[in-house]
Amino acid sequence: MELIDKAILFASEKHAGQKRKYSGLPYITHPLAVMEIVATVDHDANMLIAAILHDTVEDTDARIEDIAWEFGNDIAYLVDCLTDMSKPSDGNRAVRKKIDRLRLAKAMPRVKTIKLADLIHNSESISKCDPEFAKVYMAEKKLLLDALVGGDEALMKIATKTVDDYYS
Repeated sequence: MELIDKAILFASEKHAGQKRKYSGLPYITHPLAVMEIVATVDHDANMLIAAILHDTVEDTDARIEDIAWEFGNDIAYLVDCLTDMSKPSDGNRAVRKKIDRLRLAKAMPRVKTIKLADLIHNSESISKCDPEFAKVYMAEKKLLLDALVGGDEALMKIATKTVDDYYS
């Protein structure tokens, strides 16, 4: 548990002052929720740690090298795979999301499982708190589901139901 506690502290410090855009809750509530979702299915300790750290490189000043130094190469690899690599210069939002989706499609099942947990938690909060943006977001997630085949089957069922329920 020591490394998990270290990851929670690291992510809490990196996300300090950040709030969830749609709920106003402290940002750290999201990575902790993603970790809790991953913990409900077949997982290893590194997946839980990567779930906690999954947004640190994308949304803070943390670098993959920092993750590798503090938590090891396997966790850094998982976080790297979960980090969007597209840049505004790559094109509009649809183009960038396609780039990131194609990259995730090539990822190992452990990464896809964490991403499914992330999709589940984000979809629930965005649908509730920002119905207008949810139209765009949920369409993106519907496309993303195909890229996440190979992730945990139980989470895939929940994620698919979450997306399908939005459209029903």
